[in-house]
Amino acid sequence: MDDNGIIQLYWDRDDQAITITSDKYGHYCKAIARNILNSEEDAEECVNDTYLNAWKSMPTHWPEQLATFLGKITRNLAFNRYKHNHTEKRGGGEIALVLDELTDCISDVDDVEQIINRQELIKAINSFVRSLSVNKRNLFVRRYWYADSISAIANDTGMLQGTVSKTLGRTRKELKAYLTERGFEI
Repeated sequence: MDDNGIIQLYWDRDDQAITITSDKYGHYCKAIARNILNSEEDAEECVNDTYLNAWKSMPTHWPEQLATFLGKITRNLAFNRYKHNHTEKRGGGEIALVLDELTDCISDVDDVEQIINRQELIKAINSFVRSLSVNKRNLFVRRYWYADSISAIANDTGMLQGTVSKTLGRTRKELKAYLTERGFEI
């Protein structure tokens, strides 16, 4: 079934929507959650919560891309679960490393000005990512959206781990310069 058909099932409040979503996107959502949480059980719970959140939000929102919509829900739930699981300690998963790598690029200051400019920051980052070569964009998205490990990216792309790390490091420096040029405080 195509995505519009699945979305229509949600709008019609048909229970089949969740079963079909699970069959089509379950592995995708679980991979996102597993990369962030580094736990099969927590990942499974996040995926189930994704279906519930999709069920609740679908009547007021018709997503343009169902996979992206579900991936974003899963990712947000996984980050929330990660924060809950690691309130006083840092875990051994990739997410702590991923967030550390990006701290030099994006400020964590949460004042009123930052909140107001958040949409501009999102637009700037999206513009930067679109400007990257396909190879760099794929590496960047896999690392910082899907939280894939350096070794997994290297294995899948046929690159050396050092090359992946250096490319990502240069891309982060480019992002930092790009955002600084546009007036964002880093």
